[in-house]
Amino acid sequence: MSDDDSHRYTEWDCRPELAAEARETTYRFLAGLCPTPSAHTSQNLVLIVSELVTNSLRHAGEVTSLQLCADRRSLRIVVKDPSPAQPQDRTPDLTGRTGGFGWPMIQRLAERVTVRPRVGGGKTILAVLAR
Repeated sequence: MSDDDSHRYTEWDCRPELAAEARETTYRFLAGLCPTPSAHTSQNLVLIVSELVTNSLRHAGEVTSLQLCADRRSLRIVVKDPSPAQPQDRTPDLTGRTGGFGWPMIQRLAERVTVRPRVGGGKTILAVLAR
């Protein structure tokens, strides 16, 4: 990273216990970016963060880290949780009781999504959006 790029790199790290907390963190993160991403990109970022955190809380029991990063070209979301289980596609429940919409939505909204096991257990999910 050049000196010019380092001035344009922003990073936040937290450990939300609720999806609402993660959304609030994301809004604060977006407010600090200059230039601010478009409304469409900002909405997608908040939605992806909310879904990733909700999934980790529901299926892994906690989020061990939520990291939001921005540079001139991209926005990155990194969610770590203690479960080694990979996210699964499942048939969405149209009654709204059991979900099934989040993971496909994350994959559709992000330019790239990767899931990697962590040394010592758990996993890291990285989602990248164009800025």
